[in-house]
Amino acid sequence: MFGTTFVLAIRSILRHKLRSILTALGIIIGVAAVVTMVTLGKATTAAVQQQISALGTNILQIRPGQGFGRGGGGPRPPNFKPEDVQAIRAQITGVTAVAPQAGSSATAIYNGANWSTTINGTTNDYFKVQPWPLAQGRIFSPAEEQAGKGVCIIGNTVRTNLFRGGNAVGERLRVNGISCDVIGVLSTRGQAGFGGDQDDVVIMPIKQVQRRFSGNRDISLMLVGTDPDYDSAQVQSAITDLLRERRQISGGKQDDFNIFDTAQISATLTGTTTLLTQIVAAVAGISLVVGGIGIMNIMLVSVTERTREIGIRLAIGAVASEVLMQFLVEAVVLSMLGGVIGLLLAQLAIVLMSWLGGLPFLFDVRINVIAFAISAIIGVVFGYFPARRAASLNPIDALRHE
Repeated sequence: MFGTTFVLAIRSILRHKLRSILTALGIIIGVAAVVTMVTLGKATTAAVQQQISALGTNILQIRPGQGFGRGGGGPRPPNFKPEDVQAIRAQITGVTAVAPQAGSSATAIYNGANWSTTINGTTNDYFKVQPWPLAQGRIFSPAEEQAGKGVCIIGNTVRTNLFRGGNAVGERLRVNGISCDVIGVLSTRGQAGFGGDQDDVVIMPIKQVQRRFSGNRDISLMLVGTDPDYDSAQVQSAITDLLRERRQISGGKQDDFNIFDTAQISATLTGTTTLLTQIVAAVAGISLVVGGIGIMNIMLVSVTERTREIGIRLAIGAVASEVLMQFLVEAVVLSMLGGVIGLLLAQLAIVLMSWLGGLPFLFDVRINVIAFAISAIIGVVFGYFPARRAASLNPIDALRHE
């Protein structure tokens, strides 16, 4: 009996093709919107986590000031000194490496080509703290690092623009008039979380940068690698106490430096993108309810149009449950058809938007199954009232209907 009812439902849907498509349009848009938004939200979260992980895990970033900017219009907090780096290495338990950094902007020149880039002065601990391997060459030797020799390691963007993508190791370039022997090329890293090009950099021994570029011993940033066996919060608290003591911050005065934990940043950004994805998905899900209302309205119209047909079926022996089943199956089939089309459109949208946005393509089986199941449930919920109305018709009144 169910097979016969299903065939009758399909015939009724095919008899009014345009109306059936328009009826299912709300479900199509709703399913496509929900699946697309949730999948792209998860892809964005994955991209954020990937960018954060590229900075390295178990890393504390220590900067002067109370945030990324100076703020407040007050005097600029003092930078760190090499003695601060040595104190953290020697006195804080759970620290694996400390990489001081001193930066500057400069123009690099090679064989008539020039490129404006960023100079980053640091030590070999920089490569221990964060996972950024070299594509070619080597890191600084102990003698080069200690004496601040004129050697450098360049990013892929610098190599592409100055050396036309060719071999750079062993060549000599000039940075603001200062000679620099290229001893290594960093592997490609891509865009940073705030849009900057991480590969547009020239890394030199920090003593060379301090002596030739900044003219002082100031350190603008410290990257501290922590042992995963230690609680990063406790390590961070110990560093805070040490720096407050060294910078003579007493009593209830605020810190004139800030410490960022990459793990905390990752968790915060992930939580934010997840919340936004849920909100957008909930808004998109409203169209599913609207689609369900559309199905109910059209099914009510269909019941009115086929009142005489229902009366004939009831008069020749059909029971009310069979009539209810027929109209309920029609509503469910319409809703599931919209769900299938919506899923197909969602995959096309995800592929296109992932390509345009540079996001990884994800296929989430779970959300696809859930969205299709919801479309079927909507067919049952919103199709039951019209089907119940059809089943409850009086055969005599239905036969008199014109």
